Amino acid sequence: MDKKYDLIIVGGGPGGIASAVEAVILEIPKVVLIEKGGNHSTTIRKFYKDDKRVDKDYRGEKLDLSGNIDFKDGTKESVLELFDEVLATHKVEGVFGTEVESIVKNGDYLEVNTTNNDKYISKYVVVSIGKMGRPNKPDYPIPPSLNKAVMFNIYNCKDNEKILVVGGGNSAVEYAYLLGKDNDVTINYRKPEFTRPNEKNLATITEDLASGKVKGKLGVDISSIEDVNGRVLVHYTDGTEDTYDKVIYALGGVAPVDFLKNCNIALDDNFLPIINEYNESSVKGLFVAGDILYNSGGSIAKALNAGFDIVKYIKSLER
Repeated sequence: MDKKYDLIIVGGGPGGIASAVEAVILEIPKVVLIEKGGNHSTTIRKFYKDDKRVDKDYRGEKLDLSGNIDFKDGTKESVLELFDEVLATHKVEGVFGTEVESIVKNGDYLEVNTTNNDKYISKYVVVSIGKMGRPNKPDYPIPPSLNKAVMFNIYNCKDNEKILVVGGGNSAVEYAYLLGKDNDVTINYRKPEFTRPNEKNLATITEDLASGKVKGKLGVDISSIEDVNGRVLVHYTDGTEDTYDKVIYALGGVAPVDFLKNCNIALDDNFLPIINEYNESSVKGLFVAGDILYNSGGSIAKALNAGFDIVKYIKSLER
């Protein structure tokens, strides 16, 4: 059953927390925060060391806070405690452990679709999912000479290439499906069956493998790769090997370009969302905040301000 809200926030980092808290303070009636991690502030929890110092003025950029979250210099622990407190005080509804797959405009409303096939509907959505700028890479080394042949997305692929896609999640099977139209594509997954893709993607990759549109190299891992005249020679753990024009690793952790494209958000030449002065994207009612707006990463204070400014603007539209 569709779940209808007045505002949906995707992402439980500082920008998402600020958007949710400020929306409750401004008395926007039905607000929900959706986060794929098990709790808010996944990046801080995962990548900040214990007792790490956290400064309000990130890299010397001094900002006055415009909202109601009293963020000050502190540590990893004090920042998490602050966010725990404001979310609890303002009784923000949170849905955790749920990943958003796409956001689709349908008339005056936006449909937020999750990987577990739930659908949330709202006139306004704020995306603040963080950049997570490093892709997950394999344990074996990637020769520097293969930088143009080994990639973590499909945007530099050409037609009529022999391509290996490595991974078993939604991104991997979507890459295989898209590239399989005009290329010789093999998908490699270390398990004998796909368990991670959503129902639609699982049906698609099953059909593509059955028809031969995509070849499968399942139940086997890769032990190493090497450069052979600019092509990628892949050694598998079952003793076999093959050579490819391109190898694409879809192992998670990449900047969310694919997600932004799934939402039809226009991107600039650096794959950053194009927004107006109110942080509204090319999709009406769909706003963007946080690290995904910047090449070098934003700051907690900047994300908090963006959340406040966006929600204040949304509130003005409803008067």
